[in-house]
Amino acid sequence: MLIVLLVLVGVAFDPLHPIPGLPLAVVLAVQALHCLTPWRNRWTLAVQVVLLPWAGPAAAGPVAASSLLLLRGWPRWCLFAGVVAAAALLVPATPFDIGLALLNALCQGLVLFGVTRLRDTRAAVDSVRAELVARAVSDERSRAERDLDDAIGVGLSQIIAHATRRNLAEIVRISRETAALARAIPERATPAAAQEDLMPRLALPILAVVHGGYLVLSLIYVGGRPAPSLIATGILGLQFYHSLPRPPGELPRRAPWTTAALVALTVATLFYPGQPYPQLAGFLAGTFLLFGRAWWPAAAAAVGLLCAILAARGYPIGENLYWGFNAVAIAVMVYGLATQTRLVFEAHQTRLALAGIAVARERRRISHDVHDLLGQGLSAITVRAELACRLSAPDAVDEQIAEITSIAGHQLRALRAITLDEESDLSLDAEITSARSILEAAGIEVTVRRAPVNEGRRDRLLAIVLREAVTNVLRHSAATCCLIEITGDGLQVRNDGAGGLRGKGRGTANLVARVAATGGELTTAGHGGTYELRVLYPAVLDGDPDGVEPVPRA
Repeated sequence: MLIVLLVLVGVAFDPLHPIPGLPLAVVLAVQALHCLTPWRNRWTLAVQVVLLPWAGPAAAGPVAASSLLLLRGWPRWCLFAGVVAAAALLVPATPFDIGLALLNALCQGLVLFGVTRLRDTRAAVDSVRAELVARAVSDERSRAERDLDDAIGVGLSQIIAHATRRNLAEIVRISRETAALARAIPERATPAAAQEDLMPRLALPILAVVHGGYLVLSLIYVGGRPAPSLIATGILGLQFYHSLPRPPGELPRRAPWTTAALVALTVATLFYPGQPYPQLAGFLAGTFLLFGRAWWPAAAAAVGLLCAILAARGYPIGENLYWGFNAVAIAVMVYGLATQTRLVFEAHQTRLALAGIAVARERRRISHDVHDLLGQGLSAITVRAELACRLSAPDAVDEQIAEITSIAGHQLRALRAITLDEESDLSLDAEITSARSILEAAGIEVTVRRAPVNEGRRDRLLAIVLREAVTNVLRHSAATCCLIEITGDGLQVRNDGAGGLRGKGRGTANLVARVAATGGELTTAGHGGTYELRVLYPAVLDGDPDGVEPVPRA
């Protein structure tokens, strides 16, 4: 808001006529409402248009800005062009005065519109940032759903179909392939699809048009003389380069050289024989403003140097004051427009960065959930299919096929829950029963010792840990016995046959992160062919293993 207010003051205030007439005062007051508040409507614009002939050329810029702010489509540009053209009718008919009125109305209108709309857009970007991040996560879930359906859902559906046809060999093959696909789901997010961009398309064009307008005005003022025209072109070009968006606190590339060139060109135009063009000093001051607060004294020095040179060249006090304030107004307008453009770019980049982080986190969550929640089920299908291949009794084969169908259906439901970030129906009781069943089906003797634990989220997390532990027993060992023990201190899964390790996965690392995120600790150890996974998790189990202090509930 401060930037908009400074620009508005710079556009409106004339040191030679510090007290505006009533029509101009009304136009400026209405313009302040349009620029600084959401109170805008076409009736206030109509008031400005009606008062324009009496308010004079100083009102043309604000009225032109209001036409862009309040209207939409081609009518805004028609009225904008009409107001700019009307500015030429409100001044004496000399080429320079007409050009000055036209270009001032054009540039001031664009500057006021630019800083106001950029301020509004930045606020809009900030206000909907969470919504945009949520949309990015939603898009990532949709992509993940398609990927998982192609990688895992199709395999599970084929398993169910082959189960109805009692095709056990195909079930074994497909379950192994699907388990491999589940373990290979990447954690890194895929590139996000292009989303609606709230950056105003006119931001950089307005910046370019404003600089171009002042260049044309400068060329008219110097009468097209080659040397002054080249100097003015160099000043406006360097200032435009300095105004381009860049990271906060970072100066433009080769800033010392470009700034030195800008200082030299500005001093040259002030000392140039004949009539100088003092307004160009405002672009040098604007550059110093853009470089940060440490440079603001240099901006004040640039304006002071302008006034000193004009005084040395014999300019009257009133004219000297006029050009000094004109340079300040130019500096503030350049600073305001460039700063607001940069701030919107920063908000835009921040929004993209936050969305990228959220998408990456969501992809990592999905990857972990697929590995942790589906791995054991797919291993169970493989074990039961292999067992059924070795059985001769039809009833026993039918029992295993029914279990395979049930597990595959449950896995399909869990797959949908993962992409929707829904709590699956995991419970520790059900997982213990499932673990005992699948391990025994694999010919592993199972011993379960259990103390009661809290239900809900705590129960679900231990169920996830147990599921991955059983998957590891099936995939990474040649176990003959397994102990599952749940106490007030945590969870322990211990098996023999660790010497028959058949590879390593990333499931344990996933579980370490899950448990640590809620204040617990997961450790693994192997000794003498025995492998042990232990969770010391008092925050989950509401226990106090050391017996020294109360443990907060999660």
